[in-house]
Amino acid sequence: MLNKFFSLFSHDIGIDLGTANTLVYVKGRGIVINEPSVVAINQKTGQIVAIGAGAKRMIGRTPAHITAVRPLVEGVISDFEVTEEMISYFIRKVHSGRASLVARPRVVIGIPSGITEVERRAVRDAARNAGAREVYLVEEPMAAAIGIKMPIHEPVGNMIIDIGGGTSDIAIISLGGIVKSINLRVAGDRFNQDIINYMRDEFKILIGERTAEDIKIAIGSAYNSGDSSESVIRGRDLMTGLPREIAISDADIREAISKSVKSLVNSVKELIEETPPELVSDVMNRGITMVGGGSFLKGLDRIIEIETKIPVKVADDPLTAVVRGTGIILEDIDAIRDVLIDHEDDLPPQ
Repeated sequence: MLNKFFSLFSHDIGIDLGTANTLVYVKGRGIVINEPSVVAINQKTGQIVAIGAGAKRMIGRTPAHITAVRPLVEGVISDFEVTEEMISYFIRKVHSGRASLVARPRVVIGIPSGITEVERRAVRDAARNAGAREVYLVEEPMAAAIGIKMPIHEPVGNMIIDIGGGTSDIAIISLGGIVKSINLRVAGDRFNQDIINYMRDEFKILIGERTAEDIKIAIGSAYNSGDSSESVIRGRDLMTGLPREIAISDADIREAISKSVKSLVNSVKELIEETPPELVSDVMNRGITMVGGGSFLKGLDRIIEIETKIPVKVADDPLTAVVRGTGIILEDIDAIRDVLIDHEDDLPPQ
Protein backbone atom coordinates (compact mmCIF):
# COMPACT_ATOMS: atom_id res chain seq x y z
CA MET A 1 0.00 0.00 0.00
CA LEU A 2 2.80 2.43 0.88
CA ASN A 3 4.51 1.92 -2.48
CA LYS A 4 1.19 2.61 -4.24
CA PHE A 5 0.66 5.72 -2.13
CA PHE A 6 4.11 7.16 -2.87
CA SER A 7 3.81 6.29 -6.58
CA LEU A 8 0.77 8.59 -6.80
CA PHE A 9 2.92 11.58 -5.86
CA SER A 10 6.32 10.53 -7.21
CA HIS A 11 7.87 10.56 -10.66
CA ASP A 12 10.31 7.75 -11.43
CA ILE A 13 13.60 9.41 -12.29
CA GLY A 14 16.90 8.48 -13.89
CA ILE A 15 20.07 10.29 -12.82
CA ASP A 16 23.43 10.61 -14.53
CA LEU A 17 25.38 11.57 -11.43
CA GLY A 18 28.47 12.99 -13.08
CA THR A 19 31.59 14.68 -11.76
CA ALA A 20 30.98 17.75 -13.94
CA ASN A 21 27.22 17.69 -14.60
CA THR A 22 24.14 15.95 -13.23
CA LEU A 23 21.32 15.17 -15.63
CA VAL A 24 17.86 14.02 -14.55
CA TYR A 25 15.31 12.13 -16.65
CA VAL A 26 11.68 11.95 -15.54
CA LYS A 27 9.59 9.04 -16.75
CA GLY A 28 7.08 10.27 -19.29
CA ARG A 29 8.64 13.75 -19.54
CA GLY A 30 12.21 13.23 -20.70
CA ILE A 31 15.32 15.13 -19.56
CA VAL A 32 14.24 17.95 -17.28
CA ILE A 33 17.47 18.90 -15.48
CA ASN A 34 21.01 19.42 -16.77
CA GLU A 35 23.05 21.31 -14.19
CA PRO A 36 26.66 21.36 -12.96
CA SER A 37 27.47 19.04 -10.05
CA VAL A 38 28.54 21.96 -7.87
CA VAL A 39 27.39 23.01 -4.40
CA ALA A 40 28.19 26.33 -2.69
CA ILE A 41 28.46 26.10 1.10
CA ASN A 42 28.60 28.81 3.76
CA GLN A 43 31.42 27.60 6.02
CA LYS A 44 30.28 29.80 8.91
CA THR A 45 26.79 28.33 9.13
CA GLY A 46 27.22 25.05 7.25
CA GLN A 47 24.23 25.94 5.10
CA ILE A 48 23.91 25.30 1.38
CA VAL A 49 23.98 28.63 -0.49
CA ALA A 50 23.41 27.38 -4.03
CA ILE A 51 23.32 24.16 -6.03
CA GLY A 52 23.88 23.51 -9.72
CA ALA A 53 24.20 26.37 -12.20
CA GLY A 54 24.00 29.03 -9.50
CA ALA A 55 26.85 27.42 -7.56
CA LYS A 56 29.07 27.03 -10.63
CA ARG A 57 28.85 30.75 -11.34
CA MET A 58 30.41 31.28 -7.90
CA ILE A 59 33.56 29.21 -8.54
CA GLY A 60 36.60 31.44 -8.02
CA ARG A 61 34.40 34.40 -7.11
CA THR A 62 33.31 33.69 -3.53
CA PRO A 63 34.34 35.36 -0.27
CA ALA A 64 36.48 33.32 2.10
CA HIS A 65 33.56 31.88 4.08
CA ILE A 66 31.73 30.52 1.01
CA THR A 67 33.22 27.62 -0.93
CA ALA A 68 31.95 26.15 -4.18
CA VAL A 69 32.74 22.42 -4.17
CA ARG A 70 32.18 19.39 -6.34
CA PRO A 71 30.89 16.60 -4.10
CA LEU A 72 31.92 13.97 -6.66
CA VAL A 73 35.56 13.48 -7.58
CA GLU A 74 36.63 11.17 -10.41
CA GLY A 75 33.13 9.73 -10.63
CA VAL A 76 32.74 8.76 -6.97
CA ILE A 77 31.35 10.51 -3.91
CA SER A 78 33.94 12.52 -1.99
CA ASP A 79 31.51 14.34 0.31
CA PHE A 80 28.55 12.15 1.28
CA GLU A 81 26.41 14.78 3.01
CA VAL A 82 26.79 17.35 0.24
CA THR A 83 26.00 14.74 -2.42
CA GLU A 84 22.88 13.79 -0.47
CA GLU A 85 21.82 17.44 -0.37
CA MET A 86 22.41 17.80 -4.10
CA ILE A 87 20.35 14.71 -4.98
CA SER A 88 17.61 15.85 -2.62
CA TYR A 89 17.59 19.26 -4.33
CA PHE A 90 17.14 17.67 -7.76
CA ILE A 91 14.36 15.38 -6.50
CA ARG A 92 12.53 18.36 -4.99
CA LYS A 93 13.01 20.33 -8.21
CA VAL A 94 11.38 17.52 -10.20
CA HIS A 95 8.52 17.26 -7.69
CA SER A 96 7.74 20.97 -7.38
CA GLY A 97 4.81 22.08 -5.32
CA ARG A 98 2.94 20.12 -2.65
CA ALA A 99 3.93 16.75 -4.12
CA SER A 100 7.54 17.35 -3.07
CA LEU A 101 6.51 16.88 0.56
CA VAL A 102 5.61 13.21 0.05
CA ALA A 103 7.67 12.38 -3.06
CA ARG A 104 9.58 9.12 -2.74
CA PRO A 105 10.55 8.24 -6.29
CA ARG A 106 12.03 5.11 -7.80
CA VAL A 107 15.52 6.10 -8.98
CA VAL A 108 17.95 4.62 -11.52
CA ILE A 109 21.49 6.02 -11.20
CA GLY A 110 24.38 5.63 -13.63
CA ILE A 111 27.75 4.98 -11.96
CA PRO A 112 31.26 4.43 -13.37
CA SER A 113 32.26 0.85 -14.12
CA GLY A 114 34.78 -0.77 -11.82
CA ILE A 115 34.05 1.23 -8.65
CA THR A 116 34.14 -0.61 -5.34
CA GLU A 117 31.17 -1.95 -3.40
CA VAL A 118 31.82 0.71 -0.73
CA GLU A 119 31.54 3.42 -3.40
CA ARG A 120 28.37 1.82 -4.78
CA ARG A 121 26.86 1.72 -1.32
CA ALA A 122 27.67 5.40 -0.84
CA VAL A 123 25.64 6.23 -3.97
CA ARG A 124 22.74 4.02 -2.86
CA ASP A 125 22.70 5.47 0.65
CA ALA A 126 22.93 9.07 -0.57
CA ALA A 127 19.97 8.57 -2.93
CA ARG A 128 17.95 6.74 -0.29
CA ASN A 129 18.60 9.41 2.33
CA ALA A 130 17.66 12.07 -0.23
CA GLY A 131 14.19 10.54 -0.51
CA ALA A 132 14.30 7.66 -3.02
CA ARG A 133 12.13 4.67 -2.10
CA GLU A 134 13.93 2.29 -4.49
CA VAL A 135 17.47 2.70 -5.82
CA TYR A 136 18.80 0.89 -8.90
CA LEU A 137 22.39 1.16 -10.12
CA VAL A 138 23.58 0.70 -13.70
CA GLU A 139 27.12 1.05 -15.03
CA GLU A 140 27.47 4.16 -17.16
CA PRO A 141 28.82 2.51 -20.33
CA MET A 142 25.86 0.11 -20.24
CA ALA A 143 23.40 2.95 -19.69
CA ALA A 144 25.01 4.94 -22.51
CA ALA A 145 24.82 1.95 -24.87
CA ILE A 146 21.12 1.61 -24.06
CA GLY A 147 20.65 5.35 -24.49
CA ILE A 148 22.08 5.32 -28.03
CA LYS A 149 20.13 2.14 -28.84
CA MET A 150 23.03 -0.26 -29.31
CA PRO A 151 21.88 -3.89 -29.73
CA ILE A 152 23.28 -4.84 -26.33
CA HIS A 153 21.27 -8.08 -25.99
CA GLU A 154 22.43 -9.52 -29.29
CA PRO A 155 25.47 -11.84 -29.54
CA VAL A 156 27.63 -9.16 -31.15
CA GLY A 157 30.43 -7.00 -29.78
CA ASN A 158 29.64 -3.33 -29.12
CA MET A 159 32.46 -1.01 -28.06
CA ILE A 160 31.72 2.27 -26.33
CA ILE A 161 33.94 5.00 -24.86
CA ASP A 162 32.27 7.25 -22.29
CA ILE A 163 34.45 10.28 -21.53
CA GLY A 164 33.02 12.27 -18.65
CA GLY A 165 34.37 14.96 -16.37
CA GLY A 166 36.21 12.81 -13.85
CA THR A 167 36.52 9.40 -15.48
CA SER A 168 36.49 7.64 -18.82
CA ASP A 169 34.80 4.26 -19.20
CA ILE A 170 35.83 2.02 -22.09
CA ALA A 171 33.73 -1.13 -22.47
CA ILE A 172 32.93 -4.08 -24.71
CA ILE A 173 29.27 -5.09 -24.40
CA SER A 174 27.59 -8.27 -25.63
CA LEU A 175 24.53 -10.34 -24.65
CA GLY A 176 23.32 -7.79 -22.10
CA GLY A 177 26.56 -7.63 -20.15
CA ILE A 178 29.95 -5.93 -20.04
CA VAL A 179 32.54 -8.41 -21.31
CA LYS A 180 35.61 -6.23 -20.67
CA SER A 181 35.96 -2.71 -19.34
CA ILE A 182 38.55 -0.19 -18.22
CA ASN A 183 37.83 2.80 -16.00
CA LEU A 184 40.55 5.45 -15.92
CA ARG A 185 40.91 8.83 -14.27
CA VAL A 186 41.64 10.62 -17.54
CA ALA A 187 38.75 12.79 -18.70
CA GLY A 188 37.61 16.39 -19.04
CA ASP A 189 38.88 17.54 -15.63
CA ARG A 190 42.32 16.06 -16.31
CA PHE A 191 42.50 17.94 -19.61
CA ASN A 192 41.63 21.16 -17.76
CA GLN A 193 44.37 20.56 -15.19
CA ASP A 194 46.86 19.79 -17.96
CA ILE A 195 46.09 23.17 -19.52
CA ILE A 196 46.48 24.95 -16.16
CA ASN A 197 49.86 23.27 -15.59
CA TYR A 198 51.06 24.01 -19.11
CA MET A 199 50.19 27.71 -18.85
CA ARG A 200 52.02 27.91 -15.53
CA ASP A 201 55.14 26.09 -16.72
CA GLU A 202 55.44 27.44 -20.27
CA PHE A 203 54.03 30.96 -20.01
CA LYS A 204 54.39 31.65 -16.27
CA ILE A 205 50.74 32.62 -16.07
CA LEU A 206 48.21 31.32 -13.55
CA ILE A 207 44.68 30.60 -14.79
CA GLY A 208 41.63 29.09 -13.12
CA GLU A 209 39.66 25.97 -13.85
CA ARG A 210 36.85 27.81 -15.64
CA THR A 211 39.31 29.63 -17.91
CA ALA A 212 41.03 26.33 -18.75
CA GLU A 213 37.70 24.73 -19.63
CA ASP A 214 36.65 27.69 -21.76
CA ILE A 215 39.90 27.63 -23.74
CA LYS A 216 39.64 23.85 -24.17
CA ILE A 217 36.17 24.22 -25.63
CA ALA A 218 37.15 27.18 -27.82
CA ILE A 219 40.34 25.92 -29.49
CA GLY A 220 41.20 22.58 -27.87
CA SER A 221 42.00 19.63 -30.12
CA ALA A 222 43.66 16.23 -29.87
CA TYR A 223 44.64 15.91 -33.53
CA ASN A 224 46.26 18.36 -35.94
CA SER A 225 43.82 18.67 -38.82
CA GLY A 226 45.78 21.47 -40.46
CA ASP A 227 43.38 24.22 -39.42
CA SER A 228 45.01 26.49 -36.87
CA SER A 229 43.19 28.70 -34.40
CA GLU A 230 44.14 31.13 -31.67
CA SER A 231 42.56 32.63 -28.61
CA VAL A 232 43.41 35.17 -25.94
CA ILE A 233 43.83 33.97 -22.39
CA ARG A 234 43.92 36.13 -19.25
CA GLY A 235 45.44 35.27 -15.92
CA ARG A 236 47.90 36.36 -13.24
CA ASP A 237 51.56 36.76 -14.12
CA LEU A 238 53.55 34.59 -11.72
CA MET A 239 56.59 36.89 -11.98
CA THR A 240 54.91 40.22 -11.28
CA GLY A 241 51.65 39.15 -9.64
CA LEU A 242 49.77 41.46 -12.02
CA PRO A 243 47.11 40.62 -14.62
CA ARG A 244 48.47 39.49 -18.00
CA GLU A 245 47.00 38.64 -21.38
CA ILE A 246 48.58 36.29 -23.91
CA ALA A 247 47.60 34.69 -27.21
CA ILE A 248 47.80 30.90 -27.45
CA SER A 249 47.15 28.51 -30.30
CA ASP A 250 45.47 25.15 -30.72
CA ALA A 251 48.98 23.64 -30.96
CA ASP A 252 49.67 24.80 -27.39
CA ILE A 253 46.53 23.06 -26.14
CA ARG A 254 47.39 19.86 -28.06
CA GLU A 255 50.81 19.83 -26.43
CA ALA A 256 49.31 20.51 -23.01
CA ILE A 257 46.91 17.55 -23.14
CA SER A 258 49.06 15.20 -25.23
CA LYS A 259 50.12 12.92 -22.35
CA SER A 260 46.55 12.46 -21.14
CA VAL A 261 45.27 11.83 -24.68
CA LYS A 262 48.03 9.24 -25.18
CA SER A 263 47.05 7.55 -21.91
CA LEU A 264 43.41 7.36 -23.05
CA VAL A 265 44.36 5.97 -26.47
CA ASN A 266 46.66 3.37 -24.88
CA SER A 267 43.82 2.21 -22.62
CA VAL A 268 41.56 1.78 -25.65
CA LYS A 269 44.26 -0.32 -27.35
CA GLU A 270 44.80 -2.32 -24.16
CA LEU A 271 41.10 -3.20 -23.93
CA ILE A 272 41.04 -4.31 -27.57
CA GLU A 273 44.07 -6.54 -26.93
CA GLU A 274 42.24 -8.24 -24.03
CA THR A 275 38.96 -8.74 -25.94
CA PRO A 276 38.05 -12.19 -27.39
CA PRO A 277 38.86 -12.27 -31.13
CA GLU A 278 35.24 -12.88 -32.21
CA LEU A 279 34.16 -9.70 -30.48
CA VAL A 280 37.12 -7.76 -31.89
CA SER A 281 35.93 -8.79 -35.35
CA ASP A 282 32.47 -7.41 -34.54
CA VAL A 283 33.98 -4.14 -33.29
CA MET A 284 36.04 -3.79 -36.48
CA ASN A 285 32.85 -4.10 -38.52
CA ARG A 286 30.61 -2.00 -36.29
CA GLY A 287 33.16 0.56 -35.13
CA ILE A 288 33.69 2.32 -31.81
CA THR A 289 31.15 4.83 -30.47
CA MET A 290 32.11 7.75 -28.24
CA VAL A 291 29.77 9.42 -25.76
CA GLY A 292 30.10 11.87 -22.88
CA GLY A 293 31.12 15.51 -22.78
CA GLY A 294 34.78 14.67 -23.43
CA SER A 295 33.91 13.28 -26.86
CA PHE A 296 33.37 16.89 -28.01
CA LEU A 297 37.15 17.44 -27.93
CA LYS A 298 38.04 18.07 -31.56
CA GLY A 299 40.02 15.33 -33.26
CA LEU A 300 39.87 12.84 -30.39
CA ASP A 301 37.79 10.42 -32.45
CA ARG A 302 40.24 10.79 -35.33
CA ILE A 303 43.34 10.03 -33.27
CA ILE A 304 41.71 6.94 -31.72
CA GLU A 305 40.72 5.77 -35.19
CA ILE A 306 44.29 6.21 -36.49
CA GLU A 307 45.83 4.39 -33.53
CA THR A 308 43.37 1.46 -33.43
CA LYS A 309 42.63 1.22 -37.17
CA ILE A 310 38.94 0.87 -36.25
CA PRO A 311 36.24 3.35 -37.36
CA VAL A 312 35.24 5.75 -34.58
CA LYS A 313 32.15 7.94 -34.44
CA VAL A 314 30.67 10.32 -31.90
CA ALA A 315 27.07 9.49 -30.95
CA ASP A 316 24.26 11.94 -31.51
CA ASP A 317 23.83 14.14 -28.42
CA PRO A 318 26.67 12.34 -26.58
CA LEU A 319 26.28 14.36 -23.38
CA THR A 320 22.85 12.88 -22.62
CA ALA A 321 23.50 9.26 -23.63
CA VAL A 322 23.77 7.92 -20.06
CA VAL A 323 20.68 9.70 -18.71
CA ARG A 324 18.66 8.66 -21.78
CA GLY A 325 19.70 5.09 -21.01
CA THR A 326 18.45 5.37 -17.43
CA GLY A 327 15.18 6.70 -18.86
CA ILE A 328 14.77 3.69 -21.17
CA ILE A 329 15.44 1.39 -18.21
CA LEU A 330 12.76 3.21 -16.19
CA GLU A 331 10.19 2.78 -18.95
CA ASP A 332 10.35 -1.02 -18.64
CA ILE A 333 12.57 -1.85 -15.70
CA ASP A 334 11.38 -5.45 -15.32
CA ALA A 335 12.16 -6.32 -18.96
CA ILE A 336 15.80 -5.21 -18.80
CA ARG A 337 16.54 -5.79 -15.12
CA ASP A 338 19.52 -7.96 -16.14
CA VAL A 339 21.58 -4.86 -17.03
CA LEU A 340 21.34 -3.50 -13.47
CA ILE A 341 24.15 -4.09 -11.01
CA ASP A 342 21.85 -4.48 -8.02
CA HIS A 343 19.15 -2.57 -6.23
CA GLU A 344 17.76 -1.90 -2.78
CA ASP A 345 14.15 -1.30 -1.89
CA ASP A 346 13.63 1.02 1.01
CA LEU A 347 10.12 -0.26 1.48
CA PRO A 348 8.97 -3.86 1.19
CA PRO A 349 6.71 -4.59 -1.80
CA GLN A 350 3.03 -4.24 -1.02
